[in-house]
Amino acid sequence: MRTVIFGATGPTGRRLTEQALAAGHEVTAVTRRADAVRPHARLSVVIADVADPDAVERAVAAGDAVLSSLGSPLSPKPITVYSRGAANIMAAMHRHGVKRLITVSSSVMDPAWRPTGEFFFNNVMDPLVNRRLGRTAHEDMRRMEALVRDSDLDWTIARPSGLFDHPAVTGYQTRENVADGLFTARADLAAAMVAQLTDDRYVRRAMAVITTEVRPSIAGLIWREAVAKKRGSVARKRG
Repeated sequence: MRTVIFGATGPTGRRLTEQALAAGHEVTAVTRRADAVRPHARLSVVIADVADPDAVERAVAAGDAVLSSLGSPLSPKPITVYSRGAANIMAAMHRHGVKRLITVSSSVMDPAWRPTGEFFFNNVMDPLVNRRLGRTAHEDMRRMEALVRDSDLDWTIARPSGLFDHPAVTGYQTRENVADGLFTARADLAAAMVAQLTDDRYVRRAMAVITTEVRPSIAGLIWREAVAKKRGSVARKRG
């Protein structure tokens, strides 16, 4: 299958690209940084900003399905990358007759998500990080989900919990809408999304993905996902 991946050089996008290629798909990696993509016989690269409708259309024209792992660092400033990107991607899909869309959102979108036994997270981290620091990002994710749900595409919304890096795919779990788990390895999220290219179980549904076999430390996760990445983003802009 010819698979177009948006956000292909991001932390989850790199996993998606690797796993889609390993599964035998032809991949078009859409990125603003071509030098971050490793060459492969079944991989082509399109340089595009998801905010540019014409560039997005050129990328989507080559595909049978779209995987989107667009993301943005948490910020108190308004965020539009999720909804604006989804709108441009879906418009291009409609023009080119591409029906299958699998896009990343978050477990936070389901109000019932309160992982069992996670007192510190549920009562301290969730209100502080997700409901305050991540408010603008999650507001835009809700706009994105609404746009996707209102479309006539064969969509799946992938909802991971707290994302972390792990070198291999585990025995991850999926559930419709929400799952009882605090963490999701990016390798597991990518595996679940790639699997949906040939599985209709979650078509026109939200798919929660959780990792239960391994677990990162919350303190280390906060440092890597928030502080370190923000510094890296600032450094890249200056460079």
